[in-house]
Amino acid sequence: MLIHFSPTHLIFNCLWVYILGKEIEDFDGKWLFLILIFITSASSNYAQYAFSGPSIFGGLSGVVYGLLGFCFVQETFSRINKYSFPPAIYLFMFIWLFIGFTGFLDLLGFGKIANFAHLGGLISGITCGYLFQMYNSQKNYE
Repeated sequence: MLIHFSPTHLIFNCLWVYILGKEIEDFDGKWLFLILIFITSASSNYAQYAFSGPSIFGGLSGVVYGLLGFCFVQETFSRINKYSFPPAIYLFMFIWLFIGFTGFLDLLGFGKIANFAHLGGLISGITCGYLFQMYNSQKNYE
């Protein structure tokens, strides 16, 4: 998660972590935000390794997709704009993920993309979002 191959890559990822993370931290607390960082980082890196084998990859993109997945689930369940993200952000990120798997971005000169890290992060973020929502529902029901 801490390895990046260009300053642009690092800045872009840090900007997304700041935007998504600030909202999660404000609404759900810093501990949940830190837990999400560790879970999505481990999950995204494991997914990339499991599906692509040992290779050089790096970045916070899997974490970004994990945070995005968490926010998406939270807003879907609560049916309110909890984190104040326009729906177009979710749509853009899902389309970008799909395009990454097509290989088109490599043809455009973006280089190799750790697509399975993105997907692993997204799945782990969605899973955490569902678990958090179920926990809150159970807690509020009692």
